[in-house]
Amino acid sequence: MADVAAKERKILVAVDESEESSYALSWCIENIITGNSNDTLILLYSIPPRVVYSTLDGTGEKDHPEGYLFSSDILATMERYSSEVAQCVMEKAKRACEALNGVKVETIVEHGDARDVICQAAEKLHVDLLVMGSHGYGVIKRAFLGSVSNHCAQNVKCPVLIVKKPKTDGRSK
Repeated sequence: MADVAAKERKILVAVDESEESSYALSWCIENIITGNSNDTLILLYSIPPRVVYSTLDGTGEKDHPEGYLFSSDILATMERYSSEVAQCVMEKAKRACEALNGVKVETIVEHGDARDVICQAAEKLHVDLLVMGSHGYGVIKRAFLGSVSNHCAQNVKCPVLIVKKPKTDGRSK
């Protein structure tokens, strides 16, 4: 039988600081990525937008009733913190990928709503698969917060794998 070169796949994994995200990445590494494959694993983190406004922009509370007014120093500190969180998440995700042979690992950090960032990245990069964790929000939380995984599953053109972290019941075996 002739050797057939393994198809080079681009697999996008949405990561954040949650346990569900870490579990989805680990599951992907163990179950999707094959040893010595030619796959490219793209780790994507979205820095969420903040609903804050500088007091220096000349607008008042009446113009932005849903926002908060902060000085430029506080805004800079918040921006630094967001970047540090993104860096920590990416370093942890890259460490999880260290044992992969022949797999290229790329990282992308974007600013914006995770739903939009993930969908846009999947389309722009022409990925073969999107892998993401599920936070397992109940009906009420999902109604208010929206489900990122559900939104992506409905709007991304490639296959979407939503990995649910098994629930533990707290009992020892």
